[in-house]
Amino acid sequence: MSAIIIRPEKPQDRDAIRALLVQAFGGEAEARLVDALRNSGAVVLSLVAERNGEIRGHILFSRLVVRGSEAAFPAVALAPLAVHPEHQRQGIGLALMEDAHMRLQAAGERLSVVLGDPAYYGRAGYRHARAQGFTSVFQGTALQALAWGEAPVTGQLEYAPAFGELG
Repeated sequence: MSAIIIRPEKPQDRDAIRALLVQAFGGEAEARLVDALRNSGAVVLSLVAERNGEIRGHILFSRLVVRGSEAAFPAVALAPLAVHPEHQRQGIGLALMEDAHMRLQAAGERLSVVLGDPAYYGRAGYRHARAQGFTSVFQGTALQALAWGEAPVTGQLEYAPAFGELG
């Protein structure tokens, strides 16, 4: 089996990413979300995992704002993360998260939020305890955060409008 190459998304990858999202999630919702995030300019980072010239995984981070008593704090929201069903459980998702986290930190980001399985995202350092002080339309134990340095521990999470436009 050849190595996975993780790289930034290119415009010519979009059809393959869309197909991957539909296969991985069994529907169009996540593909529509990615399209809407791109169209609105909310994408902060979008990476693909490629093997043998084919896209096997994708991760996207969009702008998120934490509103508190002080000024708004820029953060990122991880959504979605997808791996082709035939290539799951091979470490591709974790590799995408680790690579993305390094790139985000290098760019000066200090807080990432995800809504997902705590056991899975916990392997990349996300914790519900770190997100407990936030209020959001997405509440519960699946709401998790990961901070790199100083970042708010309370406040209202404001996701890109694309998240609210999907039904």
